[in-house]
Amino acid sequence: MYYKVVKRLFDILFSLVAIIIFSPTLIIIAILIKIKSPEGEVLFKQKRIGLNGKIFEVYKFRTMIPNAEQKLQELLKNNKEIREEYLKYRKLKHDHRIIPTIGIFLRKTGLDELPQFFNVLIGDMSIVGPRPYIVEEFNEVSQEDKIILTKVKPGITGFWQTLPHRHDTTFEERVKIDKQYIQSKDFYVDCKIILKTISVMIGAKGL
Repeated sequence: MYYKVVKRLFDILFSLVAIIIFSPTLIIIAILIKIKSPEGEVLFKQKRIGLNGKIFEVYKFRTMIPNAEQKLQELLKNNKEIREEYLKYRKLKHDHRIIPTIGIFLRKTGLDELPQFFNVLIGDMSIVGPRPYIVEEFNEVSQEDKIILTKVKPGITGFWQTLPHRHDTTFEERVKIDKQYIQSKDFYVDCKIILKTISVMIGAKGL
């Protein structure tokens, strides 16, 4: 109980400070996205799995072309290699749907995640926790793992984002990493993850 109270207070304070500090950056990023991809929205919203299995909308800066999901389905249907890669990693290493320059930069630095501080303020997310799962991919997780993974709020950052080999981890490995965090979580661990995440972002190695 003590951990939950301290964590929630920390989440509120941290996210408020972050929104204030990054407010000029948020405005600049929004303008650049509109310049590079004027036909789409600035924010990308997607349904994800939250605490106790609750479905919520996660906010991110849009880094892909407006019809990205349609393009993905076409690629998965027509290209066996791409389909196998996506099913294994749940992402593509060379994704041509990403908006040139600004989209690549936002993903590499993790700045596309900044709007999620509003998710934290609302209470759907925490600063530290497992990344929120997409509804479709969560359906492939075992019932036992679903119970474990929904014991905590999803986070903006977590164990996975601080790993040097994170881009090469499979979906199954990601689930194992998330379970490790849930089983070992405490406020000290959260602080270490935050500091490591800042280090990764400064190094521009991506999240």
